[in-house]
Amino acid sequence: MSDIILEARNLRKQFGGLVAVDDVSLSVQRGSVHSIIGPNGAGKTTFFNLLSGRYKPSTGQVLFKGEDITALPTHRRALKGMGRSFQITNIFPNLTVLENVRIAIQAQSRVNFNVFRRAETYDEFITRAMEIVTLVGLEREALQLANTLPHGGKRKLELGIILAGDPELMLLDEPTAGMASEQVPELLATIQRVREQGNKTIVLVEHNMSVVMGVSDRITVMNLGRWLAEGTSAEISKDPTVQRVYLGELYGSAEETAGG
Repeated sequence: MSDIILEARNLRKQFGGLVAVDDVSLSVQRGSVHSIIGPNGAGKTTFFNLLSGRYKPSTGQVLFKGEDITALPTHRRALKGMGRSFQITNIFPNLTVLENVRIAIQAQSRVNFNVFRRAETYDEFITRAMEIVTLVGLEREALQLANTLPHGGKRKLELGIILAGDPELMLLDEPTAGMASEQVPELLATIQRVREQGNKTIVLVEHNMSVVMGVSDRITVMNLGRWLAEGTSAEISKDPTVQRVYLGELYGSAEETAGG
C-alpha cells in the first residue's frame, strides 16, 4: 500500500481571465496532518476546493489512494473515504449533541430508519456516537441541546459529525474560524486526539499559525496561486521567502503596531 493517500498533479484553476491556482502539485502522506497556508489571495481555498471536488480543475489531476478522482463530485469522494468540514453542516439545533452524532452515524449505515422503533434500541449507534462525542471533547455536553453550545463547541460537534462517516481523509477548512482565542486550544487538543488514533489523515487550511505549527507534520505554502514552499513546521518558520511573503507579513505588522 502506498504511503501517499492524496496527490494533486499540476492543478490549475482559471475563472475567466483570472488564474486562481497555477500548476500546483501536492503529496499527502497517509496518517499525517498536512496544512496549506498562505496570505489572503494565495489561492489556498480554491486549491482546497479542487481537492475536495467542489471545483473541477481546468487542468491537472487529483488522485486518492492511487485512483484518479478528478471528475468525481464531492458526494462520490465522500463514499470513497473523504470527508470535508463543510460537507455536513446540518447541525440539528434542537437535538442533543449525542443525537446529532447518532443520526449522522445512522445515516451513513445501511440500516433503514423505522419510525416505530424506539431510538434507544439502536444501541450500536448510541455506543459509537458516545465514543465520538468523547473523542471530540464534548462528553460533558452529550445531553445538551446543540443550539446551547458556544461557537467552539459547535465546531467540535461538526468535527464529530464528520467522524461519524469514518473517513480515511479529513479535509478541514478553517476549523478555528470565528472562535474566541480561549477556545482554540480545545480544538487543537481535539485534532491531536483524532490524529493519535493513527487511522486518519488530515488536510488543513488554517489561518491560525499556532494551530498550524502545533499540529502539522508538513506544511505547504502558497502565494499568488502558486506553490511557494513546503516542509516541516521548523523548516517553514525559518524559510526566508516564507517569512517575507507570509509570516513576516503577519508578525511584522504586529511588531510595527506594538512598536507604535
